[in-house]
Amino acid sequence: MTLTLIILIAVILIALAFEYINGFHDAANAIATVVATKILSPKQAVLFGAVLEFIGALTGTHVAKTIGSGIVNSEMVTLTLIFCALSAAVVWNLFTWWRGLPSSSSHALIGGLLGAAIVKAGVESVNLQGVMQKVIIPMFTSPALGFCCGFLLMLFLVHLCYRANPQVVNKSFRKLQLVSSGLMALSHGSNDAQKTMGIITLALVAGGVLHPNGGNFEIPLFVIVICAFTMAAGVMKGGWKIIKTMGHKIIKLKPIHGFAAETSAATIILTASHLGIPLSTTHVISTSIMGVGTTMNANAVKWGIVGNIVTAWVLTIPATMILSAGIYYAIYHII
Repeated sequence: MTLTLIILIAVILIALAFEYINGFHDAANAIATVVATKILSPKQAVLFGAVLEFIGALTGTHVAKTIGSGIVNSEMVTLTLIFCALSAAVVWNLFTWWRGLPSSSSHALIGGLLGAAIVKAGVESVNLQGVMQKVIIPMFTSPALGFCCGFLLMLFLVHLCYRANPQVVNKSFRKLQLVSSGLMALSHGSNDAQKTMGIITLALVAGGVLHPNGGNFEIPLFVIVICAFTMAAGVMKGGWKIIKTMGHKIIKLKPIHGFAAETSAATIILTASHLGIPLSTTHVISTSIMGVGTTMNANAVKWGIVGNIVTAWVLTIPATMILSAGIYYAIYHII
């Protein structure tokens, strides 16, 4: 077995570890509200979410292609660089999970790629236009969209149900929230699972296993299926610390609130997946919940918790850039 093959296997294994961690780290995105409102038990919710995450992961490869070829110049990518990027993302995801903070797995991975690439080949190795259009701009616009859509949809629902019997409303939205929660799980799978697909395909190209035809970056079917299974398995594990933060600590959720937040977030994420934008699903669902909560009363949102979440968002890309750059430097200059 050659050294290149050994490194390739190591990269694929850590990529799948990242996908699994992403699954339980971001399980809250799909099931926190349905658990918080007691529509499903925790065990029912993770099984429900895992099935729909798997289906969502099979719905396209636009985001995978962006990660694989739209962030850094693929010609400069090596297996070592990918290993460093994934290592940094895994460390950051485990740290934020331990702290119960819903940070972005997408931004952790992107930050890891950027940090290692810049140390290896300088800023010219980065696709600045791609990073600006599909990472930086969505990083600011998607939380704003999530907040506004959640706020407006909740206002519409309040107006629609203003004269209705509260018990009837609650019963109706308990059923509707199963649909919105399923849509949220589907959308998360359609966006987040694809990121590891792109990374593994990039590793196969760097390792000489795949040879893109005319620069056409295609995701092999076996990579899609493996990543879908791994993401679903991670969701089955359930990241209960983050689910507690998302479902209970931002606002006190009722079924109508969960429906509004999930429907708003899922619509935004599915649109981004179709456009090949590696969106932070965590940012979108979190701000949708905040927008929904603000319709009740600005004080209904626990802004201290929100501040901690936003701090983790802001630090994710620079922190993983520093981590991956340090790992890459250590491999080539210290070890």
